[in-house]
Amino acid sequence: MDSTGDTIATAEQKAAETTTNRKAPFPRGFLDTISTGWAERPESTPPAREQAPWAARRRAALSAQFPGDRLVVPAGGLKQRSNDTDYPFRAHSAFAHLTGWAADAEPDSVLVLEPRDDGHEAVLYFRERADRTTAEFYSDAAIGEFWIGPRPSLAGVAADLGLATAHVDDFATTEGDRVVGLDADLTRVVSELRLVKDEFELAQMALAVEVTARGFDDIVAELPRIVEHPRGERVVEGVFHLRARADGNAVGYDTIAASGPHACYLHWTRNDGAVVPGDLILVDAGVEVDSLYTADITRTLPVSGRFTEVQRRVYETVREAADAAFAAARPGVPFRRLHEAAMEVIAARVAEWGLLPVTADEALDAEHGGQHRRYMVHGTSHHLGIDVHDCAQARRDMYYDGLLEPGMVFTIEPGLYFQIDDLTVPEEYRGIGVRIEDDIVMTADGPVNLSADIPRTADEVEEWIARSAR
Repeated sequence: MDSTGDTIATAEQKAAETTTNRKAPFPRGFLDTISTGWAERPESTPPAREQAPWAARRRAALSAQFPGDRLVVPAGGLKQRSNDTDYPFRAHSAFAHLTGWAADAEPDSVLVLEPRDDGHEAVLYFRERADRTTAEFYSDAAIGEFWIGPRPSLAGVAADLGLATAHVDDFATTEGDRVVGLDADLTRVVSELRLVKDEFELAQMALAVEVTARGFDDIVAELPRIVEHPRGERVVEGVFHLRARADGNAVGYDTIAASGPHACYLHWTRNDGAVVPGDLILVDAGVEVDSLYTADITRTLPVSGRFTEVQRRVYETVREAADAAFAAARPGVPFRRLHEAAMEVIAARVAEWGLLPVTADEALDAEHGGQHRRYMVHGTSHHLGIDVHDCAQARRDMYYDGLLEPGMVFTIEPGLYFQIDDLTVPEEYRGIGVRIEDDIVMTADGPVNLSADIPRTADEVEEWIARSAR
């Protein structure tokens, strides 16, 4: 046997030893023939993808902040779900942002910015395809092409992303490397780079909202079937997930399908409850498109198609708070002003309803107030983009205390939540949870609501459900 055959046999035996309790060894006939009889796979060079020049500009901006430093941006690896089953791979957001390699990125890839006199040279290291003369092809269920399909070539990815490429086995760490996730300054900077989106990112955000809107239409159309199922919340989750996978990459985060009192739990993702006529269902969901940019939308729907008087009162108060935050959003305004504007409405209304032990003004006092926050404990806005909570490692003075700029994308999402056992509110309010969340892009002329076409007012929501039922 030639040396190639010896290599295959040795690797096959090593792989078999790790799974001897369930894997039969490959017989000699298989080993002698597996590398032969395959058609040639012609290598084609793809054109550079649309995102490639934008990613190059981002790398240049990063390079300018770290002259002389070697910068390492890992994509991350597969994460174990159970035993030998992994979660679907999703590259680290900074890696995707700086390479343009998104839903199709390879696990364990590494972007390295090598310091040069004039800045940095970017090199992308990843596991190139293994040809059919190697044992990896058939014996390694994690990366073998017989198992997972063809992997990309170095030349193909280089052309696709406009980057120098090398095999991941050629990557080596060096003393002084600055690594995203380990180096605090670098981790902060790659997060702050995403505070202002470029034109490509803004187009992807609009696309993500568009697909998400179709997902919400799907949910409304399926309300009769949802109500019939004993775990209707799961049906809501599944209906939206189908749209996310069909028209995008995945959901951007775990869908919240919270019906009745479950809507008062801010991160209800068990989604195992019934959807009962007469209740409200709060759906917080977003589609992540193939570029990994995600929407983040919430709508609260009356399951029977009509709001009760109390439900409408709560719903329209939340909408009033959202509209106040939107009106406050302008270039140069502190980001925190959005939350303050929404809270002014929330405090005024719950005080009017007799739910506070103090006046609205007293509740809004920064030091001694906050009584209204019992009914809305979360913030009103967060940055949005390639992460659902984008730019999370940015400095506070650039995020919460930062000023709004054209190109920023953020949510506006006030809510009111009266838990089922909250004795501080009248019984008629208990078990009602409402949130309205929209995705906003700031322009030089002011904010634009990307999700404005998804019905928002109580009247629009009722008509939406009635229209779907016709």
